[in-house]
Amino acid sequence: MAMTQKTLTYNDLKITPADIYEQMGYHGTTPDEATQQETLIIIDKVRTMLRPQFCFQVVSQLPPFEIGRIIGRQLQGSEAYALFIATCGREYETLQQQLTREGDMVRVFIADALGSVIAEKCADRMEDMLQESIDKLGWHHTNRFSPGYCGWHVSQQQLLFAQFGGQTCGVSLNDSSLMTPIKSVSGLIGIGQHVRRLEYTCGLCDFQQCYKRKRHPQ
Repeated sequence: MAMTQKTLTYNDLKITPADIYEQMGYHGTTPDEATQQETLIIIDKVRTMLRPQFCFQVVSQLPPFEIGRIIGRQLQGSEAYALFIATCGREYETLQQQLTREGDMVRVFIADALGSVIAEKCADRMEDMLQESIDKLGWHHTNRFSPGYCGWHVSQQQLLFAQFGGQTCGVSLNDSSLMTPIKSVSGLIGIGQHVRRLEYTCGLCDFQQCYKRKRHPQ
């Protein structure tokens, strides 16, 4: 399958204030009124300038990744694999840098949380489009898995990005295999007739700082 790329808008992501508060650590509660107002200010700044993007390609054989047993088990039964990158975009990175220079640490904190939500929601929309593309085959998809999680070393980003032939939605890697813009997500998804998406099984993984563990406490 050819590379699929798409640029989204803020409204496409369907972000709610509750999504942002959850990422900020409020976990089902609402912050004080001043924080809510600051959150709305950041959203207004972002709404018109945001250009999140994703790209994915489907390959019949998995590149020689060292994914480990946890991800390997989840991918069993896959008939093909989707490799993906999703990002909040350079525009958002520039806004975060501007807020940092201005020194308003409350807005910096809110923007950091919102950026994480944007990247994840962009990846969600990528999953939606991927599923639409395989519906005609009667196929399903697994969870998405990223280097740095579940035993898949972050250095494997280099091999993952090499599969895209330079078409990486404007995302680059540094020597430590960290992405720029920072608020980006990459990884792989198994697809096929006999796979399915599961709740994130944090009991199988010992990485305590995983964002999925925070979202789905066990």
